[in-house]
Amino acid sequence: MKKILVIGSTVVDIIVELMERLPRTGEDVHVRRQQMSLGGCAYNVSDSVRHFQVPYILFSPVGTGIYGYYVREELKKRGISSPIPSPNLDNGCCYCFVESSGERTFVSYHGAEYLFRREWFDLIDTEEIDSVYICGLEIEETTGSVIVEFLEKNPQLKIFFAPGPRLTVIDPELVQRIYRLSPILHLNENEALEVTGASSLSEAALCLYEKTQNAVIITLGERGCYYYDGSKEEIIPAVKSRQIDTIGAGDSHIGSVIACLKLGQPLPAAIANANKVAAAVVENSSAILPDEEFAKLRFV
Repeated sequence: MKKILVIGSTVVDIIVELMERLPRTGEDVHVRRQQMSLGGCAYNVSDSVRHFQVPYILFSPVGTGIYGYYVREELKKRGISSPIPSPNLDNGCCYCFVESSGERTFVSYHGAEYLFRREWFDLIDTEEIDSVYICGLEIEETTGSVIVEFLEKNPQLKIFFAPGPRLTVIDPELVQRIYRLSPILHLNENEALEVTGASSLSEAALCLYEKTQNAVIITLGERGCYYYDGSKEEIIPAVKSRQIDTIGAGDSHIGSVIACLKLGQPLPAAIANANKVAAAVVENSSAILPDEEFAKLRFV
């Protein structure tokens, strides 16, 4: 089986669990607890792929400084290394504020982990891979065009694009270049409606499908996940869960979809299984699902 190339960031998530809600300006509050955890969209996606025992390459720069040291040591513990040489630039972090409802707010400091160099892509043996994951955060950065150029040079690769909330601020020309490569899109309901200006899921999905000519996957939280593949639209029901925090739910979902499709599952089954993984992730603190929790899941 060929590998999935997972392009993007690996960061330190500094998770701050609030007593109730985000504080108002000037307010003084205590927190329930805080912790540090390995995170970042690319790492979170790759960890979901790993759970399904599908081969992958984490293509993620790891910088210097205290956050870079933490990331490098945590990856080493897991036996993971990126083929990218360490850039001489501080790694960033993400402050994750989790309210008592489980909803999260991110405040990110971007560093080396979001910046890519053209020569790094020469290190990839394209004969080893057949699929690529990309995230909107890296495309938005000043070196986003480098990633797009690599994809354009390798049109045989199947692309999964999770733009996130940045789709409306990424250079429109870069977005159009990605659309012309026919990626499978993965985004949430608010993102889909905002970027298309549509008033319904069906309208938004059709608008996006017309741009990419490939499946559009739209997550709906506790209502499940919608998809449109050009001929059929369907909502795959969610799995009930007790929401602890929602960090990494979207990443775990798209990572699971990619892995299940690689294993030969049809899209509806892949989404149903991804719904189960995402539900388990929100029942745990941090974006990473422990192996013992994944082992409890029963898939389609």
